[in-house]
Amino acid sequence: MSDIDSSARQQPGHNLGEITVSELAGAIKRTLEGSFDRVRVRGEISGFKRAASGHLYMMLKDENAGIKAVCWRMTAGRLGMSPEDGMEVIVTGRITSYAERSEYQLVIERIELAGVGALLKMIEERRKKLAAEGLFEPSRKRKLPVLPAVIGVVTSPTGAVIRDILHRIADRFPRRVLVWPVLVQGEDAARQVAAAIRGFNALEPGGAVPRPDLLIVARGGGSIEDLMPFNEEIVVRAAAESGIPLISAVGHETDTTLIDFASDRRAPTPTAAAEMAVPVRGDLLNETGHCAQRLFAALTRSMNEWRLTVEGLGRGLPDPVRLLQERTQQLDQCAERWLHLPQTLFARRRDLIANLGARLKTPAEQIAAAGAALNLEAVHLKTAIRHAVERQDRALERVAAGFTPRLVKGLIERQAQALESLGRLLESYSYDQVLKRGFALVRNAAGEPVLAAAGVPAGERLRLQFHDGEVGATAAGTPVSAPKRGSAPSKTKPDQGSLL
Repeated sequence: MSDIDSSARQQPGHNLGEITVSELAGAIKRTLEGSFDRVRVRGEISGFKRAASGHLYMMLKDENAGIKAVCWRMTAGRLGMSPEDGMEVIVTGRITSYAERSEYQLVIERIELAGVGALLKMIEERRKKLAAEGLFEPSRKRKLPVLPAVIGVVTSPTGAVIRDILHRIADRFPRRVLVWPVLVQGEDAARQVAAAIRGFNALEPGGAVPRPDLLIVARGGGSIEDLMPFNEEIVVRAAAESGIPLISAVGHETDTTLIDFASDRRAPTPTAAAEMAVPVRGDLLNETGHCAQRLFAALTRSMNEWRLTVEGLGRGLPDPVRLLQERTQQLDQCAERWLHLPQTLFARRRDLIANLGARLKTPAEQIAAAGAALNLEAVHLKTAIRHAVERQDRALERVAAGFTPRLVKGLIERQAQALESLGRLLESYSYDQVLKRGFALVRNAAGEPVLAAAGVPAGERLRLQFHDGEVGATAAGTPVSAPKRGSAPSKTKPDQGSLL
């Protein structure tokens, strides 16, 4: 209040001096910043937002009140955790005012979770969420390569972790190691670790930069807040999506982070991760030599067993000379049979032909037999003809006995009358009789009958046939339509008589 009084301008008739809005806002700002230069506030984050500039804006609230808070970009990179809505935190900072909106806010310098229990609860809830998506399923985990040619390491390039890993790999079995330097603590650490895992997986096999056969994500020990980047969802998803087998070596043996559940193998320490990555070269050589000795001994034993088996089988076989002599004797017998085979075959064929020839008859005998058969058939035919003629004669006699002259005459008269009647009917059907009644047959020049007037064009030559001859004619013009059936007859006397 003393600052306001010292700058007030007195006016007559008023006890209080007059000040501007800016002067009042400045006085309030100085008062707040002087009284609350450094405070620690506990509350729940609400309305968290990260601006494009990198600044963080949020609201801290409890059951009765709330206060706006802001964390500048330079400070946000050193927080060591990513704030989220619903997270209960203890914030260290200072109170200041924003004169343009007449608001006061908390400028955050440090954020820590309100107790380890709250942090562990948040990690457990995140673990259950990711587990429900199947990112931690044992079926997703792959076997590590026995002897990787290239090993990719994601860790800080300045810490003791990378030196321990390189030293341990060199002692056990020297391999090529690619280091992807990242931050392992701080707000940007999670993004860099996830980008490194995806970057190694994006390398093309056979490219300028070799693609690793195995990945190690490593970090030394620390508090639960220091290990928070390896509990971030972006890191866990990158580890689960990795197409390259991955070993997580974060913290000490008692430390557990969410990346351990998503990786293919978990190592208690970075040194143990190097031991998992490569075998001991001396042990491998010894094991290879031992396997070679066992293989040679097994092969020798098998050869001895096979030799004994062959010898035993050989003892059970007959004498080869005797077998050859028996087969030679069989061959001689077969050759002898083969030599006599044509003679035997020809003799059998000759006997067969002789038997067939003995059963054959001479042509004279065949002709005589055929003549005898023909004479016998002729006798049978004459007998059959005589019997047939006799039967016909008897039938004719019976028919003739039934006929009388009167019956025959009546039959002839009836047949003549029927024939005459058919002749008259045929004569009545002749068109000549129709022509005699005054009709004429019209033909065209080709001699074909004309059946309708509609088919006769004007000027066509026609031939009219009467009962006593033909007359030529020419069609004059359009034909006259015939009167419809049932219409009244014309009163004009027709030029042609009636047909009936």
